Amino acid sequence: MKIAIHGRNFALETAPFVQTLFDNLHQKQVEVSISSSFYSFLQSVGINSYSKKTYLHPHGAPDTDFIFSIGGDGTLLECVMQARSRQIPILGFNTGRLGFLATVSPASIQKALESFFDQQFQIEDRTLVSLHSSADLFEDYNFALNDFTITKTDTSSMITVHAYLDGEFLNSYWSDGLIVSTPTGSTGYSLSCGGPVVLPTNNIFIITPISPHNLNVRPMIIPDASKLSFRVESRSSNFLVSLDSRFRIVDETVTLMVKRENFNARLVKLNQDNFVETLRTKLHWGLDARN
Repeated sequence: MKIAIHGRNFALETAPFVQTLFDNLHQKQVEVSISSSFYSFLQSVGINSYSKKTYLHPHGAPDTDFIFSIGGDGTLLECVMQARSRQIPILGFNTGRLGFLATVSPASIQKALESFFDQQFQIEDRTLVSLHSSADLFEDYNFALNDFTITKTDTSSMITVHAYLDGEFLNSYWSDGLIVSTPTGSTGYSLSCGGPVVLPTNNIFIITPISPHNLNVRPMIIPDASKLSFRVESRSSNFLVSLDSRFRIVDETVTLMVKRENFNARLVKLNQDNFVETLRTKLHWGLDARN
């Protein structure tokens, strides 16, 4: 088995758990490749990775069976960039903060690896949103697992986002911006702006305005077979466009269209993982002293 590992810096108290991961992979005779930046960090904190094979993030992701993400949700999103259209399954180990996508805590690494090698997992296909624009904004990485956003660049003036659904005028959003979220991203930025929580395997997109000036403007759910195009007006003549955590400053003249990507992100879901349980434990959904 071949496994690529990408990660970010973690606290020193987490090091013994990460060492456990590499010990297990070595015992199972797994062929391991590590992103070069993470490899340097592992050396600096004294982790024995048993491998000197490295690759550059995101361009040099090797031919591999799985990608292990060691960090937070942002690290897992970087692994999605590495997988791209090859749709390599990704398993997230959470050494960050929230860990909504990267669900394996440091203390449960041993148990998670046992489940993994016993094939006690499923692979979930997650929808990606794809950006098509008149300017080459994100090169080969014009897709996102969580969301596509349009936001203002300054701190005062709103922007106007004219949205079209499958070529038909939908609405003009007078707001700080607009989010087009996938089901996976429904628990991210969209949620903080009043969007609904959606089960991650649904075939929909969520359109969520950011601080709209119109009281009657609400989030909207549309089929992910739809195409959304946008024309933006801004007092500063530019605005921000982002795909997950990557962003660009865009001129008003650039045309934008988003739709479902032709390929999916594939996340390893261990049998003990449950989306609703994660909602309760990570986001305190339904938490009430009376319960």
